[in-house]
Amino acid sequence: MAEYVEKPGSGVAFEEREEVEIPRRFRVLLHNDNYTTMEFVVDILEEVFRKRHEEAMAIMMRVHKNGTGVAGVYIKAIAEMKVAEVHALAQEYEFPLRCSMEPE
Repeated sequence: MAEYVEKPGSGVAFEEREEVEIPRRFRVLLHNDNYTTMEFVVDILEEVFRKRHEEAMAIMMRVHKNGTGVAGVYIKAIAEMKVAEVHALAQEYEFPLRCSMEPE
């Protein structure tokens, strides 16, 4: 977007300003299953998503009661990394915990 701005000592000048595109954000969701322990979900929320214990417990309960819960909102690259990290840890500890992302 171009606009007129006054520069000291030079009168009015024409200055070009670039519009900054805000990156699209994605919700990272945890999905309930009948095998992954609540404790493991809380650990994931604390370690991967850096949630305080109380917040991790609240999100875990939403996942348990509603089937899904939002673990965090990130730009696409970070959301993809969080999903991959959750899946890797779940596989390592032999839990079927699923994680996905959706546009905000």
